[in-house]
Amino acid sequence: MKSTIIAPLFLLISAVSATGKPADKQDITPDGTYMFIQRDTCDLYLDIYDPAPGSETIYNGKRKPTILFVFGGGFISGNRAEPFHLPWYRELTENGYGVIAIDYRLGLKGAKSVGIAQVNQLDTAIHLAVEDLFCATAFIIDNADALGVDPDNIVLCGSSAGAITILQAEYELCNRAPLASILPEDFRYAGLMSFAGGILSRQGKLKFDTETSPVMLLHGTDDRLVNYRQIAFFNLGFYGSDKIAERLDRYGCSYCIIRYPGHGHEIASIMGLTVEMQDTFIKEYVMNGKKMAVDATITDPEIPSGSGMSQSRKELYGE
Repeated sequence: MKSTIIAPLFLLISAVSATGKPADKQDITPDGTYMFIQRDTCDLYLDIYDPAPGSETIYNGKRKPTILFVFGGGFISGNRAEPFHLPWYRELTENGYGVIAIDYRLGLKGAKSVGIAQVNQLDTAIHLAVEDLFCATAFIIDNADALGVDPDNIVLCGSSAGAITILQAEYELCNRAPLASILPEDFRYAGLMSFAGGILSRQGKLKFDTETSPVMLLHGTDDRLVNYRQIAFFNLGFYGSDKIAERLDRYGCSYCIIRYPGHGHEIASIMGLTVEMQDTFIKEYVMNGKKMAVDATITDPEIPSGSGMSQSRKELYGE
């Protein structure tokens, strides 16, 4: 039975906010790099980071999931091995999680700006990224034994454009859209963690033919880059975390939304500051299978407000 909790602090995530500092900036190198698809324009690779030796990979008798990460950058820039992400990868592996970071085609590379007027280009870019994510997933499934990955135990995580990609992928998967046909019919991701993401729909309000996997949504309420609420015009709509949570609740899905009042798109950059929160979400929602809806508001002075994404990285990580 699903319980609904509305709280000023995150009760079921141990009242954890983003107050912890990221791990010391040390280099971490992949334990394996593999090309998962050749496209006409580029070859796409994924990096695998195994759990750190001696880390606790088992929780309550179950193996911890692998985190499949999709980077951000507005579908214009970014890469799977960006130095900003490496301390976070390291901390996850030290907590017993495997990490897979993937490439995807940057469908808006060279674009100056993207808005509702460029919805067709944005739509194309999103679905190129989703197609590449599904191809990477199919590669992992086909080579699971060699890669040491349990394909039934993969948690998606994305930042900004990457968060849009993973949420759109789950939407396509739940509704068995043609792009999802590359994956086994019964395949599902174990969970999703979205840092400032959204879903694009040309069929009006979001509808889910099947229940989603557990979803964690983190979003700044003043985000102007990836809209926190929605932009809708007839059947065309871009739905941010606020509206996604509303629809997940409508369909009885298991989710938690963490709202950061007064914050903008810098929330897309706080993966390294919220590892404890991620860990608890995975343990409670994914591994323990609790059916819950949590709606939390967090005010955290450690996160600079109103900063651009690159400035936030400098302030948060000392770059």
